[in-house]
Amino acid sequence: MKISLRAPTPLEFFTALVQSDEHFPLLEAAASLAQDEYPELDVQQVLGEVDQLLARLKRRIAPDAAPLQCLRVLNQFFFRDLGFGGNVNDYYDPDNSYLNAVLRTRRGIPISLAVLWMELAQGLGLSARGVGFPGHFMVKVNLPKGQVVIDPFSGQSLSREELSERLEPYQRRSGLVEDFEAPIGLYLQATPPRDMIARMLRNLKEIHKTQQDWPRLIAVQDRLIILLPQAWGEYRDRGLAHASLGNAAQAVLDLENYLVHAEEAFDIDTVADRVAELRRAKNGSAPG
Repeated sequence: MKISLRAPTPLEFFTALVQSDEHFPLLEAAASLAQDEYPELDVQQVLGEVDQLLARLKRRIAPDAAPLQCLRVLNQFFFRDLGFGGNVNDYYDPDNSYLNAVLRTRRGIPISLAVLWMELAQGLGLSARGVGFPGHFMVKVNLPKGQVVIDPFSGQSLSREELSERLEPYQRRSGLVEDFEAPIGLYLQATPPRDMIARMLRNLKEIHKTQQDWPRLIAVQDRLIILLPQAWGEYRDRGLAHASLGNAAQAVLDLENYLVHAEEAFDIDTVADRVAELRRAKNGSAPG
C-alpha cells in the first residue's frame, strides 16, 4: 500500500483549520492567510514567535498580579516597548493583514493587531475578545470592576463618551439618530473568531478588487467560500473575478451557483445577463 506524504496545500491546510467553531484556532487561521502571498511560510514558526513574546511578557508579571495590572503591563509591552501600532503611512498595504509581516514590521491594521494582542492577553488569563465596531476593529477586556475597550491601532483606552463620538458619523450615515439610538453596548458585542477571519479576508478582498488584481482576489475568494460556504455573494464575486481573467467556465459555475441560491437578490437579472454573455462568448470561441 502506498502512503502519501504530500504536504497539504495552503488551501487544504486552511480548510482543516476552519472546519469547526469549537476551539477555532484564531491565531493559526489568521497566520495561514499569508500563505497565498508567501507560499513557503511556516505557520508554526509564526505561532512560535508569538509564544516567545508571551514568554517575555510573563516574565514581567508576578504570578498573583491582578487582571488590571496584567492589562497595564501588556499594553506597555505591546504598544510601547515593542512598538506595535497602525500603519498610518501605507494603510492599504496587504502586508498589514499578514501576521508574519506584522510581527516583522510592528505595523498593521486594527484587526491584525487585535489578533496578536488578544493572543497575548488570553495567554495572561485575561478575558479578551474582538469587537467589530463600525469601521474600526476594537478589543475589549472584562475586568472585575468593569469593561475596558482598547483601540489596537493606537493602544488608546476609550471611554463610553469617546466611543459614542466615534460612532456618531456611522449612525448619521445609517439614519440612526434622534428617533432611534441604539445603546452603545450593541456595538461592543464580541465578534466570533470565524467572523474575524472573514473580516481580515474581506479587507484583502477590497484591496485586490481596487487594484483589479484578479488572481489574488480569487485566492481570497477561495478562502472566503471555504470559511463561509453559504455566503452566496462570495461565489458571485469569485465568478466575476474569473470572468475578468477570461476563465469563462469557472465564472459560469460560480455565477449559476449564486443565481440558484440568492433568488431574491437585487442583482439577479444583471448576473443572469452576465452568465448569458459568458455562455455566448464560450460557444462562439469553440472550434467549429
